[in-house]
Amino acid sequence: MSRQRYWVLLLALLIVIWSDLSFAARLKDIASIRGVRENQLIGYGVVVGLKATGDGKSEFTAKSMGRMLDKLGVKLESGAADSKNVAAVIVTANLPAFGKAGNPLDITVSAIGDASSLEGGVLLQTPMRAANEEVFAVAQGSILLGGNGKEGFTTVGRIPNGAMIERDMTADFSSRKMFRLNLHNPDFITAARTVLTINKELGGHYASAKDAATIDIVTPGFYENRGVELMAAIEAIEINPDNKARVIINERTGTVIIGDRVRISRVAIAHGNLSVKVPGKSAKDAGTEEKVAVIDSGVSVGDLVQALNRLGVSPKDLITILQSIKAAGALHGELEVL
Repeated sequence: MSRQRYWVLLLALLIVIWSDLSFAARLKDIASIRGVRENQLIGYGVVVGLKATGDGKSEFTAKSMGRMLDKLGVKLESGAADSKNVAAVIVTANLPAFGKAGNPLDITVSAIGDASSLEGGVLLQTPMRAANEEVFAVAQGSILLGGNGKEGFTTVGRIPNGAMIERDMTADFSSRKMFRLNLHNPDFITAARTVLTINKELGGHYASAKDAATIDIVTPGFYENRGVELMAAIEAIEINPDNKARVIINERTGTVIIGDRVRISRVAIAHGNLSVKVPGKSAKDAGTEEKVAVIDSGVSVGDLVQALNRLGVSPKDLITILQSIKAAGALHGELEVL
């Protein structure tokens, strides 16, 4: 083999390898571990320190202030807690999968009464509960509004690190005998590829697909009590995910998203003063009297769109043309209209 031929073949091989890797994604980006997820927290609280932008005579706000002051040893008569410097709010946050006591959380504070603004307000100590009604965090702090409170929603604000986790999220992770992965986009081909790649990485038959979205992994003996290291190795594996041929259309904005696997068959379309023909490769002259885009049968919709764009087709007309091609059975892929 000549030296020149050697380098040509080597370059071609590198191009093929690069092409495969360019479409690959880490397993951690296309799948999640069953049981490893965030949990939503919610709480009811009171914001004080507002500049006459609070709830005013809201009954539940006055009762909340009355109960809080009562716990602090201050006895008030009925209605004495009415103030436009106070607002009732709902506090929300996401508790990380492995959150530990003492770790901070960012929280969102939203007014639920008739307060016009939470600018300058301070959230008083608020217990935050999970869906099982157990308290997992306590929130408190000064509220920040986007745009300095001058623009946007002034009744919703955030408190960075505004809550403190009060209890650990218990999870016996490292000693698990089996792990289950869930693909974000269920697909049989992707699931099969994932199983083959994991088994190759681990050097044995440890992974199996239960369906298009579920993959079970038995912990190998050499990873016993080392679940963290096992998942770190598996999540770094690169997978070439497969996907359905799909066209997404947003008629309100005129946006069209086309998957690279979408294909079209032989078809001819007349739209206004535009004639589009997609014949076979042996097609001859498609006509010269009108604006015509000639595309071979079996090409991608992306090629069709490029041809239509060269003819000055508007996004609205493009959407109509794609819908007509689908209705004629010539567009091979799912057409989803938002």
